[in-house]
Amino acid sequence: MKARKRIDGASYAPEVVHALGEAFEQAWKEIAGNFGNDPSRIDAARMRLADAILSVAPETSTNVKALKTGALEAMAGVHRSPVRSRPKPDTQLGTR
Repeated sequence: MKARKRIDGASYAPEVVHALGEAFEQAWKEIAGNFGNDPSRIDAARMRLADAILSVAPETSTNVKALKTGALEAMAGVHRSPVRSRPKPDTQLGTR
């Protein structure tokens, strides 16, 4: 519940906080299954989602769908590795 408290305590207008909460709950329903049953892992994921929601929220947005989509995209960015594996030496151009 820490994650939801973070959203509910955000300094936005009440209608924006409500939309943020709705977006959080809808997004969590979509991704909850990815985090297993470990309570600490679930809490950490929920906090990341709360941070993602807040990071994409304009001060006046009440568009739950847009907030949810933005937060899920932000969460996906957290899980993608920016490091790509290097090609094997024999597959680089000009070598055999």
